[in-house]
Amino acid sequence: MEHLSKDKKLAPLLSTVEPYILKKRKNVCLRLCASIMSQQLSTKVADVIFRRFMELYGGEEPGPQQIADTPFDTLRAIGLSNAKTNYVHNVAQYFLEHSITDRTFSRLSNEEVMELLLPIKGVGRWTVEMLLMFTLGREDVFAPDDLGIQQAMARIYKLDMTDKKALRESMLKLSARWSPWRTHACFYLWKYKDSGVK
Repeated sequence: MEHLSKDKKLAPLLSTVEPYILKKRKNVCLRLCASIMSQQLSTKVADVIFRRFMELYGGEEPGPQQIADTPFDTLRAIGLSNAKTNYVHNVAQYFLEHSITDRTFSRLSNEEVMELLLPIKGVGRWTVEMLLMFTLGREDVFAPDDLGIQQAMARIYKLDMTDKKALRESMLKLSARWSPWRTHACFYLWKYKDSGVK
């Protein structure tokens, strides 16, 4: 990550943790559903709900049709809210209606992935950014609305978190210099925030 080390404030973080190895994962529909299920939940609770979800299909990864065919009440019973149950069904139906497969994403840019998935009710920019990073394995993604990244950057670069508009502008300006490795920079920022270093 020699390129990232040119940022004097970010450079000290690079030696504190192992670099993150990005992986491409299959079954994008399922990963997007999992991301929706985990929103606003602790990792522990999200893991429990996802495990229950997978048990509905005997531990085998379900495809869009299986998810779409799963009754509303069955999904509610594993601990999903009404809204999240609807969102999960929305994702599966959208993938079916638009004939979206894993291969679809290989030919799309990050912004084109955004344009494809944001029309789904329940899917926001942050959700797609996480999908780009952790499912599609894209190297150059930045998540300015992620609270952990905001807190880490505010601490490192002495940014004011009370003015959200100015904070976002400063973050985008700073992150531009990390391209084309912004995903990796985000990983180091998350690790820094989780470490509790002042």
